[in-house]
Amino acid sequence: MGSPTLILASASPRRRELLARLGMVPNAIVPADIDEAPLKAELPRAYAIRMAREKAVAAASDDGFVLAGDTVVAAGRRILPKAEDEVTARTCLELLSGRRHRVLSALALRAPDGTIREKLSETMVMFKRLSAEEIDAYIVSGEWDGKAGGYAIQGIAEGLIARIQGSHSGVMGLPLYEARLLLKAAGFELA
Repeated sequence: MGSPTLILASASPRRRELLARLGMVPNAIVPADIDEAPLKAELPRAYAIRMAREKAVAAASDDGFVLAGDTVVAAGRRILPKAEDEVTARTCLELLSGRRHRVLSALALRAPDGTIREKLSETMVMFKRLSAEEIDAYIVSGEWDGKAGGYAIQGIAEGLIARIQGSHSGVMGLPLYEARLLLKAAGFELA
């Protein structure tokens, strides 16, 4: 008997690439279209888990398991936005410069019977103190576009990070250890 059907509730090429590291190729890609605005006074951990769960429910299928994820960059209790413009990216980088922040990467796996299993990866990341020139160069790179907290660890920003404690793949958007646990528990055959 082969592995069950897996639907990935994300259009992110990074999540597909990371999933492939586990030997998994989703049977379908069904990006979830949900309202991603944080609730009033919602804390980062609760927000990440809620987003992953809502994405899994939105992409629900009776034909297979749905894997959804959400990655949140948090400075204290503050949820940083996905940078959609240079001003937002610059603001995020200036805030993160020289300080620690958390990257919360939540996963939700919805079974065809509607049950949902969840996992959360929490990683501490510390940027070096960034000069104005380093921030300008990063803005010019465009890597920040659409990224939570205004940076992508898998690119130029990796050279600006002084320390990381936790899951590198979680900061990229799919914590492999937690994904492996969820998928194995659901009966998937992994590499």
